[in-house]
Amino acid sequence: MTPITVSTIVDGLRKLDIREGDRLLVHSSLSRFGHVEGGAKSVIRALLYAVGASGTVLVPTLTGRRRDGPQQPPWFNVRATPCWTGRIPETLRQWPGAVRSLGPTHSVAGLGPDARRLLVGHEECRTPCGRSSPYVRLAEAGGKVVFLGVTLDSNTSFHAAEELAGVPYHLQAKATWCHIVDETGRELIRECVLHYWGYSRRFGEMEDALWEKGLLKRGVIGAAKTLVAESGPMLEFTLNRLQLDPWCLVKLATRSDSPH
Repeated sequence: MTPITVSTIVDGLRKLDIREGDRLLVHSSLSRFGHVEGGAKSVIRALLYAVGASGTVLVPTLTGRRRDGPQQPPWFNVRATPCWTGRIPETLRQWPGAVRSLGPTHSVAGLGPDARRLLVGHEECRTPCGRSSPYVRLAEAGGKVVFLGVTLDSNTSFHAAEELAGVPYHLQAKATWCHIVDETGRELIRECVLHYWGYSRRFGEMEDALWEKGLLKRGVIGAAKTLVAESGPMLEFTLNRLQLDPWCLVKLATRSDSPH
């Protein structure tokens, strides 16, 4: 396959209506592109070029684990704790000038003039992806969510919809005191109700519904299937569905009529 370059990625993003000044939250898989000249750094450069000096690029730098809870609270160091969301987010969080939110399990890193405004105060959120989290703030700011080589199964913004809807299966029954080390080395302790990992989701199945409503664009960059959604309309659509059926994002085999 022809090597993928920065220009290849920028051209593909332009075809999906990514423009200068956009605010993006990018979920990604580097390996799905095929061979990218320059690897993860080239993908990040392409994203930054596509949104220009006035735009902002965010990535989920998640660190939460199934074991996290009151008996094993997470310890999160904003500078040192690596994420498990892939090479592109891990590279971006270490990029010169990058900022990272202080969410102890679902942090977000970003580059651009709006990054700090979108990320500040995440540690004060009662839940990882709830109101005032970067996921909801991006939606309120008219941002877009981009999926590079991954499906909607990676869509953390669906968790934001679950938290806003107050679904009965998503959060642990008891709060956890989370330990956070900020950029200055100061240790913070914040109480947060963390995710309960017991139910399998059907996030990927939402793609066709969003497509049919005109809320999702589809394309291909290199070998990577690429999706782009307007964050606010996607969140509103999903929230409306959850209000009608709180279990609509859960796989049938794992559904229950009672909270965990």
